[in-house]
Amino acid sequence: MSTLIAAENLGHAYNDEWLFKNLTLGIQTGQRVALVGINGAGKSTLLKLLAERFTPLEGKIVKNKFVKIGFLDQEPSFPDGYSISDFIFSTENKQQQLIKEYEELIEDPNPDEKTLNRLYEELSEHNAWEYEHEIKTILSRMGINHLQQKIATLSGGQKKRLALAKLLIEDPEIYVLDEPTNHLDIDTIEWLEKLLTSGNKTILLVTHDRYFLDNVCNTIVELDRGKIYNYNGNYAYFLEKKSEREASDDATFQKNKNLLKKELEWMRRMPAARTTKSQSRIDAFYDLESKTKQRSDNGSVTLSMKMSRQGNKILELDHIGQSFDEKKIINDFSYTFKRADRIGLAGKNGTGKSTLLNIITGFLTPEKGNVSTGETTVYGYYKQGGLAFNEKERVIDIVKSDAEYIKMADGSMISASQLLTLFLFPPKKQHGMVEKLSGGEKKRLHLMKVLMQNPNFLILDEPTNDLDIDTLNVLEEFLENFPGVLILVSHDRYLLDKMSEQLFIMEGDGAVSIYNGNYSEYRISLETPKEKTDSKSPKNEQKTAAAPTHKLTYKEQKELDDSEAKIAETENEIDKLTNSLLSIDSANYMEIQEVTKAIEKLNTTLEQTMERWVELSEKTNKPA
Repeated sequence: MSTLIAAENLGHAYNDEWLFKNLTLGIQTGQRVALVGINGAGKSTLLKLLAERFTPLEGKIVKNKFVKIGFLDQEPSFPDGYSISDFIFSTENKQQQLIKEYEELIEDPNPDEKTLNRLYEELSEHNAWEYEHEIKTILSRMGINHLQQKIATLSGGQKKRLALAKLLIEDPEIYVLDEPTNHLDIDTIEWLEKLLTSGNKTILLVTHDRYFLDNVCNTIVELDRGKIYNYNGNYAYFLEKKSEREASDDATFQKNKNLLKKELEWMRRMPAARTTKSQSRIDAFYDLESKTKQRSDNGSVTLSMKMSRQGNKILELDHIGQSFDEKKIINDFSYTFKRADRIGLAGKNGTGKSTLLNIITGFLTPEKGNVSTGETTVYGYYKQGGLAFNEKERVIDIVKSDAEYIKMADGSMISASQLLTLFLFPPKKQHGMVEKLSGGEKKRLHLMKVLMQNPNFLILDEPTNDLDIDTLNVLEEFLENFPGVLILVSHDRYLLDKMSEQLFIMEGDGAVSIYNGNYSEYRISLETPKEKTDSKSPKNEQKTAAAPTHKLTYKEQKELDDSEAKIAETENEIDKLTNSLLSIDSANYMEIQEVTKAIEKLNTTLEQTMERWVELSEKTNKPA
């Protein structure tokens, strides 16, 4: 494998504080690398440096000038005034420009037939139909349907999906992805996993999604206190090897602490006159002190907040219903919450998860039905959008605005500063401005403020976005011991599996079903053969049967008409090549390899053509 990009002796700092120095890293063709580390370690900065978004203060990035890097930022930016179509389709790509013209034309209710015919011929001439299908599939998966819509009108989540769609369409030599699963529903994440692991893609990514990380990546790079640790394997292998390294680090740390204690005693007894020999020992002391202090600062989050008393009545939803613009979001849903309910809220984007949460917490009164809340119910609502902090305010003042002292689970009282320390905010950060915190640190501060309310009904809406895995592990430990009601909305399948015992499934068109089990069990139930699920899910089968038919576009009808002939032609070519293998001399390895590759390519084409034929046939209710 060849090295596509390398960082040599890299060093970078923010606010006079070095994130890392003398850092060296190489990424080879076909490597799918996950960069892990705690919030504030410099992961996003390292991604941006490797994607050449800015220049490092020290060291350099080395790559072939012809290697194209595709970068997905946590918060992508877009040119002013652009429509989705302007952004997606490159002006330098003839195929994309033809596709853009075609897609814009078919959005017109009365497209010009002569222009359509001309575009159809040009797209055929440039072999662009398959590419057009790929682009349409990617845009559809990302929920992007109206190409003329201005980007400025999109939500933050829609913008992130748009930026990811553009990158997938461009298919660069190196994918650099910062939290690619944020704002994607689980179905789309699973589709993205398959796409990124097909072919021989080279990927560098940061993600908190452990299932995604384990399924996609074959190399883990840990950024820990400015140093790089490489692990050639998946996430499970990394966890095993990291625990071994930390055990060794702990032994070294204890030795350093004992040595530091002795050196400190020597420093206190040291005479005023300093010889060369004693000066070198003084330098060694300060170096040892720095290493030991750095190691002790990097502790773990401790969550043990007190929970408010919970009465017998918690919350009752009685035949609630809600619509927006004549679209049903929730239709006749009832549920009585019980103590220690652990509920995962699942469903595609736009099916009404946030609406249901707003009804539960009283931010929205439903159009139909009643919501009855128990007198002792105390909500803690961690919202996906986060809190709007004053960027110029000190971190400690934000906490003190709620309480100077906080009651813990064991009844003890601790100060705001002590609580911040438990949440991995050392004194320097506590007295610094919010604007100097990383995205993950702001989310951690938001989570802390929610838990300070001592809730007994906890709602977490996408809590994993931008949190490091170490913090997530401790959050999970807290949630496992949390005795109150928990509602969890997350695209993180690992968290849903671990924390939920029941699911509310937002099916769309107002339907909300209840499933007893975790997310993986639910997915397995969906994959059960149809003859077994008929009796279990008559509602779903009825819904499928009643699905509306769609009129094919001009291009789709032409594609359907041509596909049967293309399938037969491809099958004949495969048969011919397969028979030709019998006549090739076994010693002629190169020719055998070429024919085998040609057969593999034809099989791939055949599979894609048949899938497309079935898709178009179903669209017209034509039996497949």
